[in-house]
Amino acid sequence: MSAAVRPKKENGIAPLSNFRRFRDMLTSPQLEFIMEAHNGLSAKIVAEAGFKGIWASGLSMSAALGVRDNNEASWTQILEVLEFMVDASELPILVDGDTGWGNFNNLRRAVKKMCQRGIAGICIEDKLFPKTNSFIGDGQPLADIDEFCGKIKAGKDSQLDDDFSIVARLEALIAGRGMEEALRRAEAYHDAGADAVLIHSKKSTADEVLEFTKEWANRCPVVIVPTKYYSTPTDEFRNAGISLAIWANHNLRTSIAAMRETTARIHRDQSLAGVENSIVSVSEVFALQGADELKQAEDRYLTKTGSTRNAVVVAATRGKALGALTEDRPKCMVEIRNKPLLTRLVNLLRESGVQHPTVVRGYKKEMVNLPAIETVDNDFFETTGQAASLACAAGNIKDECIIAHGDILFRQHYLDELFATPGDIVIAVDGMWADRNSTAVNGVRNFVRCSHPFGQDFIDEDPVIMQSMSKDMDRADISGEWIGLARVSGRGAGIIRDMLQAMQADGSLPKADLRDLFTRIAAAGHDIHVHYVAGQWLDVDDLADVNNADRFL
Repeated sequence: MSAAVRPKKENGIAPLSNFRRFRDMLTSPQLEFIMEAHNGLSAKIVAEAGFKGIWASGLSMSAALGVRDNNEASWTQILEVLEFMVDASELPILVDGDTGWGNFNNLRRAVKKMCQRGIAGICIEDKLFPKTNSFIGDGQPLADIDEFCGKIKAGKDSQLDDDFSIVARLEALIAGRGMEEALRRAEAYHDAGADAVLIHSKKSTADEVLEFTKEWANRCPVVIVPTKYYSTPTDEFRNAGISLAIWANHNLRTSIAAMRETTARIHRDQSLAGVENSIVSVSEVFALQGADELKQAEDRYLTKTGSTRNAVVVAATRGKALGALTEDRPKCMVEIRNKPLLTRLVNLLRESGVQHPTVVRGYKKEMVNLPAIETVDNDFFETTGQAASLACAAGNIKDECIIAHGDILFRQHYLDELFATPGDIVIAVDGMWADRNSTAVNGVRNFVRCSHPFGQDFIDEDPVIMQSMSKDMDRADISGEWIGLARVSGRGAGIIRDMLQAMQADGSLPKADLRDLFTRIAAAGHDIHVHYVAGQWLDVDDLADVNNADRFL
């Protein structure tokens, strides 16, 4: 049975099933949205974007299979695609069931199979089997009302979960049968047990959809597909009391455009050089495929050899200085060149052998949902500092481990150099700190005084040791600036954990930042080694930094 049917318990309490979650979206007092997906990969992308549900589009699934949207793909072939989508995402799925793939008996079997696989609901349209896409031609024949009502009743009688939803799609307006016919059919379908009605239109304005909604007067939830009337402001749908809007086929259409452009350029150039920097990396494909979960499974089930590389990313804050950019997401998810900061950091970590970094979430934590990470939450992020966030992930600070701020950009080789630098605790320090035009919030910078000054050749026989770290330091004492990146060994991880525990015991942890943590470790007699770098990094704290980040990349 799918995980969508039998969800994992959290703290001993089973979360809502996907059937219930989708039903709650249908009956929500606010306008809700679901996004089209057509296979497991696109389902993962929909979830990654933050949508609460998926529209399994018949047009898109058929096109992805290379056939027409005329029931040329059988319902069992569609069911196989849906199984991959269920496995790929924990989101509830509303499937485009066309006309139900036949009569009432076909729908009965389809509904049972979908319930078994955790599909949250099905949308069926009142046309004849085999269907033709609604946007092709004019005046397509409609199903007999009584026959379609019988199909709805058969579907409701066959569902295996009380919260499974059947949405009745009305084609009367598209068929040219008028508003009165649409309302008459809607009433009949609602009486037959439909949980919602989808009023469909292919006009370029939403006028007839809004007229229907007004006349329907919320007798049951109304669903719309604004593909043709896309320029209508979304607030008009909200004001009309519409329950659910479906963004119906845009992932498929986007992918076609992108594949055509890339394929044509490679064919023309006979080279990959022109496209490689504009497409996602292979490591991002691995991330979407869940390579990190396989690594975790290998760690659990296979005999371990050699060392393991881990990482903890502290990313609980909002970043208020970024203004509107962080109203709906934390700072680590702000996009630079259409890619969140955290995604860039995770990709850098993976290139250095860290397969499953742990991210400490706080503000708008539900937005930190990348497929390649583990997460722990600091639910007291508003009143605590970085050290308290790090303490939330203390159990993940082990073996060789990177500790990083979630808002930094830097060059890949810095990680490799940190791993190669001897020492149980090593921090990356910018020796060119004076050349950096920092716009850090309130002027806060992590200045470091070291045992040896930075040299242009980076070479010194003796190890460089951190003596102190502070946001306020006499210029003459400053050796460099910590860039928010550190590496600890297994022994160093124990030192970090022990100090966090000591700070918790003496009450200093809640308000402490990572500067305080490193300062206390150094004061306790533990060497913190320094690896000097020369610029080529950036922390993103305000809007000026966002512009600088674009240039940095």
